[in-house]
Amino acid sequence: MGGKKVCIVGSGNWGSAIAKIAGSNAARLSTFENQVNMWVLEEEVGGQRLTDIINTEHENVKYLPGHKLPPNVVAEPDLLKACAGADILLFVVPHQFIGKVCDQLKGHVKKDAVGVSLIKGVDEGPGGLRLISDIIHEKLGIEMSVLMGANIASEVAEEKFCETTIGCKNMQHGQTLKELMQTPNFRVTVVQEADTVEICGALKNIVAVGAGFCDGLGYGDNTKAAVIRLGLMEMIGFAKLFCKGPVTSSTFLESCGVADLITTCYGGRNRKVAEAFAKTGKSIEQLEKEMLNGQKLQGPQTSAELHRILKSKNVVEKFPLFTAVYRICYEGKPVTDVIKCLQNHPEHM
Repeated sequence: MGGKKVCIVGSGNWGSAIAKIAGSNAARLSTFENQVNMWVLEEEVGGQRLTDIINTEHENVKYLPGHKLPPNVVAEPDLLKACAGADILLFVVPHQFIGKVCDQLKGHVKKDAVGVSLIKGVDEGPGGLRLISDIIHEKLGIEMSVLMGANIASEVAEEKFCETTIGCKNMQHGQTLKELMQTPNFRVTVVQEADTVEICGALKNIVAVGAGFCDGLGYGDNTKAAVIRLGLMEMIGFAKLFCKGPVTSSTFLESCGVADLITTCYGGRNRKVAEAFAKTGKSIEQLEKEMLNGQKLQGPQTSAELHRILKSKNVVEKFPLFTAVYRICYEGKPVTDVIKCLQNHPEHM
């Protein structure tokens, strides 16, 4: 039996940064097959197909320019071909596309394959919250883990030191995934509370939008620290309400929790676009087009999904920061409402 076959489903900024790590580890370790497939949604860049550029130049010139991918990472525009025979599937597509991708893959994935979601977002289902990993599990029937952390893609690609968290209920699989992902500059901790890890990854983007609003209004670091702290309290409160399994505060001290929250509230696209929204008054959609080079924003959309879940459970007033972000993004409320929500936060009552 040869090594495990790895496929990366997605090839944006983060998908390409992960391909760099998984590709070089797969080339080095006998646990994994040398070739790593990366599914690329085909598009033209400067008159050439993106997959051809990646396979000849070994660089994703559109989404991760300036970084070479290992030559054993092969771009494949056909989703089913890319995933054929894969033992480990790393899912890195924007969260609004995952349903469609899984529908195409249904019946074409090994039963004993292991999936890892690197997708930050949640969905709503009839019973309230649906985690992205649950959606993949329901559609494909494979065991799922998640990888979340303070991982701004460009810095990971530059091999600047950072940490990440793998949430995996099966510790044996967790160790294999750690072997695939860990490098001297990308340190992995494996924890069993996968749902909490995943919820952190989704909710921190909403908090980052709040932080960006404060930046756009000209508030300082003290205000941002309050946004981060109150945002963390709401994240913990939400996880305790909605997670089926145990939720311990130690998971929030991992990279997926407080570290990811901090980096996203200082760097990252959600903060940047929210700051521009507060300064320019342009719509989120327009700023996304102007500022993100085809990438998608997760924070506002997650706030809308979350708002519907909170409303259905009658707990909106317990989450004033999440609610303020939603109302400012979608109901035309003034950006200054974010400060009001901090001033009157139930944590202070």
